Amino acid sequence: FERAAELAGRGDVKAARLAAAARHAATAGDPRRARALLDRLGTLTLTAETRGQAELLHGGLELRGGETGNACDKFLAAAGWLLDRDRELGVRALVRAAEAGYFAGDIQRFLAIAHRAAALRRPDDRAATQLMFDYLAGMAATFRGRHDEAAGPLRRVMRLSASVHDPAMLVWAGVAGLMLGEDEHALTLATRSVESARSHGAVAALPQLLESVIHAEFWMGRYASMAVHALEGLRLAQETGRLNSAGHHLAWLSLVAAVQGDEETCRIRAGAAFELADAHGLGLPAVLGDWALAHVDLAAGRVAEAAARLGARRRRDHLVTRVMAIPTFIEATARTGDRRKAQVALGVLDRWVGSTRSPDRRALAMRCHALLAGPGEAEALFGEALELHRQGACEFETARTRLLYGEALRRERRPGTARQHLHGALETFERLGARLWAEQARGELRAAGQSVRPARPPLAEPLTAQQSQIARMVAEGATNREVAARLFLSPRTVEHHLRNIFVKLGVRSRVELSRLLS
Repeated sequence: FERAAELAGRGDVKAARLAAAARHAATAGDPRRARALLDRLGTLTLTAETRGQAELLHGGLELRGGETGNACDKFLAAAGWLLDRDRELGVRALVRAAEAGYFAGDIQRFLAIAHRAAALRRPDDRAATQLMFDYLAGMAATFRGRHDEAAGPLRRVMRLSASVHDPAMLVWAGVAGLMLGEDEHALTLATRSVESARSHGAVAALPQLLESVIHAEFWMGRYASMAVHALEGLRLAQETGRLNSAGHHLAWLSLVAAVQGDEETCRIRAGAAFELADAHGLGLPAVLGDWALAHVDLAAGRVAEAAARLGARRRRDHLVTRVMAIPTFIEATARTGDRRKAQVALGVLDRWVGSTRSPDRRALAMRCHALLAGPGEAEALFGEALELHRQGACEFETARTRLLYGEALRRERRPGTARQHLHGALETFERLGARLWAEQARGELRAAGQSVRPARPPLAEPLTAQQSQIARMVAEGATNREVAARLFLSPRTVEHHLRNIFVKLGVRSRVELSRLLS
């Protein structure tokens, strides 16, 4: 397209071909070349359609690598040029503008754009256009807390997804599924979007698309798979200049580290996510990073710090993530004795969970009710939560509920029954590598009168995703400090991983590792 633009005689034809070249450069993961090509449009005659397409591309580059507020303005400008000329592309620009507001944590701007879009609907719109209108309507109702009103359009989005193949639309359908609590369906849609992008060589889209896969995996408790996808997303985001996506992946990786009880890695990655959030106007990495750090605080017994961290409001907020973190907030505030704040938060959680079909979410809400229950009421509520967990998919949260139930039973001086739940929790935590939570379970078992064996040494097993990445980098000659800088780890953590890698692979030196992997 760039060569064709050089051969074109007329200004508007040349501009259209340069815009097409810029679009393909951005899709292939070369944002610098895309921006350079767009800059060349400034001296040319542009049709309204070409101008709109250029603004849409500018918005996409800003959304993933620049300032989210600027991205929203670019998308709205694109919609103004395109709606009367390419209706589907114009509506897409509106959805992308709303998405930029969502990423920045500016829910009011999302609502204003959704309101504008609602007035543009037509009964004869194609399926893809209907999907986008329904997505905006459903998410706007969700953000207003009108979950029953949101259910209709969100379910239509999921039905319409069967007739589209565009990766972005599949992601929006996946988000609709997550809001409805249909996590497996959401994961299927997100996986389809990634596969579609890979098959078309759309490298630059992969970091964002992998975020949707990770979000679904989180609800299903698939933390090892989350780490695999987040490490890939971080690498691709760095390679393609998608710094905003890098911030999102760092925040998800900090939450995985929190579940594993790796406090040092959690803090390094959350800190890096905060820096990108502040620099680029992002809400999700900021709130997700706070949640990860609060999770570590809670696991380490620092309940007041956890409650304060989740209770504080950042300048950049993110409503969905804040609601997702409510069970952690309620546990922390219940332990500090601030029941009023916990009850208010539980009301928000109940309204969302009640509109979903997810046993995992309903189990978390029931566990929160048990934590805030009066004397004699908690046991039945914990039992109900465990029954819902059995219908769900998240083993980690099931173990967390068993730990809390066991603690409550021990305090009621029923150590025998308590030990049954505490043993089950400990076994799951050890299998998942959740070190701090395993220590809590051991402490509760000792308090219940049970002698507890020390932590088991790790069994011989394949390398984790992170260990594989470290092994490859070391085999290629990277020092521990270089590995730490690229993966947002401490040199000490890299050294610890490297020792485990040597044991698992049966090698004794970096030279032997290099030979083995070559």
